[in-house]
Amino acid sequence: MARAYSTDLRQRVVDAAMGGLSARQAAERFDVGTATAIVWVRRFREGGELVARRQGKPRGLRLDPHADYLLGLLEQPPDLTLAELAATLERERGIRVSLAMVWTFLDRHDMTFKKRPRRRPSSSGRTFRQPDRSGSNPVLTGAS
Repeated sequence: MARAYSTDLRQRVVDAAMGGLSARQAAERFDVGTATAIVWVRRFREGGELVARRQGKPRGLRLDPHADYLLGLLEQPPDLTLAELAATLERERGIRVSLAMVWTFLDRHDMTFKKRPRRRPSSSGRTFRQPDRSGSNPVLTGAS
């Protein structure tokens, strides 16, 4: 995406237009598009605005209106996978979304949890200790 013009250039174009030149003449003088100069001058006259506005599409997801529903599904056991969440959305809400969109939604709501993939047992050493029967969870350790 192209960058916005500098505030300095905007100021010079607007100053020239306020100083007697038309917006078209100011655009030609400073080598910017005619429509661009007209918009800058109009915005300055209406509200004194010189700073570039944010470029691009507003950031939002199609899933944002369904946030309460999705987060409610995650509070209920059993744990759902991304694929199951996407299938549930399509089945119950008629919304077809990709797994990436579901993941992005969950990431924005700080709901990410990566499960460790299943691996073959290490041939050189143990990858975990057995619980000591005192009720504590096993502690993962590196191969020794």
